[in-house]
Amino acid sequence: MAPIGVRLQIEDHHVVIDNGILQVTLSNPEGMVTGIRYNGLDNVLEDRNDETNRGYWDVVWSALDGSGRTGVFEVIKSASFKVIVETEELVEVSFSRPWDPSLKGKFVPLNIDKRFILLRGCSGFYTYAIYEHMGSQEWQAFSLGETRVAFKLTKDKFRYMAVADDRRRYMPLPDDRQPERGQPLAYPEAVLLVNPVEPEFTGEVDDKYQYTCENRNLKVHGWISNDPSIGFWQITPSDEFRTGGPLKQNLCSHVGPTCLAVFVGAHYAGDDLVPKFGQGEPWKKVFGPVFIYLNSVMDGQDPLTLWDDAKRQMTVETSGWPYSFPASEDFPKSNQRGMVYGKLLVRDRFVNSNDMPINGAYVGLAPLGEVGSWQRECKDYQFWTTTDENGFFSINNIRTGNYNLYALVYGFIGDYRNDSSITVTPGCNINVGTLVYEPPRNGPTLWEIGIPDRSAAEFYVPDPNPLFVNKLFIDQPQNKFRQYGLWERYGELYPEGDLIYTIGESDYSKDWFYAQVPRKKEDNSYEGTTWQIKFKLENVKPSATYKLRIALAGASLAELQVRINDRNKARPLFTTGLIGRDNAIPRHGIHGLYWLYNVDVAGSLLLEGDNIFYFTQTRSQSPFQAIMYDYIRLEGPTQEL
Repeated sequence: MAPIGVRLQIEDHHVVIDNGILQVTLSNPEGMVTGIRYNGLDNVLEDRNDETNRGYWDVVWSALDGSGRTGVFEVIKSASFKVIVETEELVEVSFSRPWDPSLKGKFVPLNIDKRFILLRGCSGFYTYAIYEHMGSQEWQAFSLGETRVAFKLTKDKFRYMAVADDRRRYMPLPDDRQPERGQPLAYPEAVLLVNPVEPEFTGEVDDKYQYTCENRNLKVHGWISNDPSIGFWQITPSDEFRTGGPLKQNLCSHVGPTCLAVFVGAHYAGDDLVPKFGQGEPWKKVFGPVFIYLNSVMDGQDPLTLWDDAKRQMTVETSGWPYSFPASEDFPKSNQRGMVYGKLLVRDRFVNSNDMPINGAYVGLAPLGEVGSWQRECKDYQFWTTTDENGFFSINNIRTGNYNLYALVYGFIGDYRNDSSITVTPGCNINVGTLVYEPPRNGPTLWEIGIPDRSAAEFYVPDPNPLFVNKLFIDQPQNKFRQYGLWERYGELYPEGDLIYTIGESDYSKDWFYAQVPRKKEDNSYEGTTWQIKFKLENVKPSATYKLRIALAGASLAELQVRINDRNKARPLFTTGLIGRDNAIPRHGIHGLYWLYNVDVAGSLLLEGDNIFYFTQTRSQSPFQAIMYDYIRLEGPTQEL
């Protein structure tokens, strides 16, 4: 049977869109998703919640004009409803809320137009929004701490969550996190389940941050109901509208059952990823469309196969990007976009005498900026791809505009940025030719610790305290870092002296703790820690300059001081100063933002034979003031090759 046409029904307080497969109900004119009827279930959303707390767009914003309005959480309630397209093939509706100076201090200073689309024969619906800050002086300065779409599913039905092949499980109930059933731990998001509704969860830790994903892997996630057998999935077909590039980490699904599409957020980065808009600064951005997909299986089939089907649907959505059907002129179609292609090689004569193609290097276009600025860019669009085994890349479906081309190459430190800006016009095919990245390098590698991959995952991640486990991550070495409380294990491993790493003897996967955290003392206060790197040198050249490369995978209100051969020297050889607000350690991240420091070491400071670097993390007001290392290398003096 051919699918029936899409039908639109407009009521006094609701708008109903139905295509015979699912029926979506939205509040009129607020534009909240109040109901989704599918496959015999009257509402997959939690209808015990208020209509404003089922499916909604929201923001967190702060005024920057000194008015004191900071950290305001606002669910976007629109003021006007409009039918944009109404045919049997598709319906697109708009719920908009204009801003004017009379609303100053009451609402985020943005014009917001939320759109919803339902297609004929489609088992799901699309949503996107256009945000605009006008270029006149009446428009208030503000910052946008977060914006997202959230769905709260019916808690009695949706109990199985999937965010990745190795992170899917039957989940606790939200009731289990309440005071009578759960014990909050070091921060409110982490709860020890002491008296859960279902005893099988007793003794587990639940924390939404254990399920975060990097943008590059955050394409599909969601929930499965057993009775009836239904899947609810959030599919993000493109990263172009998300901030911070491919490695930025965001929340997705967690106990609620909650399902999110996060577009702007400071998690694992801090204030650097909070866009700030000056008074009268013009800005417009389209977030989405994202796809809300529902699927089901026949009686007797395994409901868990719905995850496999959701992944298949994700590939359908990504291959169909950019969508042809959104009506807004602010969303360019494929023929209004451009393409940039070329080849990236790496030149490091101390590794290979020839320029090297690297498979899987990330190459992207992002707004004009400094080297590496893409990881802190949070106002506009970014477009990323990866190289093939020969170094070739093609970045497709780029919005028009002026960009720099950036790259990051696993196995090599630093960032690439092409010196020339690139102007993308509709229909363009720009060949940038062969680009050569020369990563920082002065001389031969004398020794190194770790792998330059912007992560601390290769280092020693301890077993969790058995009192605070998430059973999902037991026997999952790749996810071990997601367990709660690992920062406390350092003080148990090193109750008095600190970590000592000996080049040529130690193994970084066993002997280098994944994070340099403060040590907890007997009085429950904390103290800074000093790690030692012991190494031998021969034929030291006192008049030459050696180079110490320190790549950090994350930092949170930390300071790294480096000394050489005298740990008590008043003035360090190098200090980072106070850096970082990524808070990745309590949020079970294995990286935050990337930092690279290149430190000159005078040969006169080095000794023939035994030497020691002292790495001191000085800040200790909190257990989470810490750094994670990515990679450390000592290079010999410059040599001509």
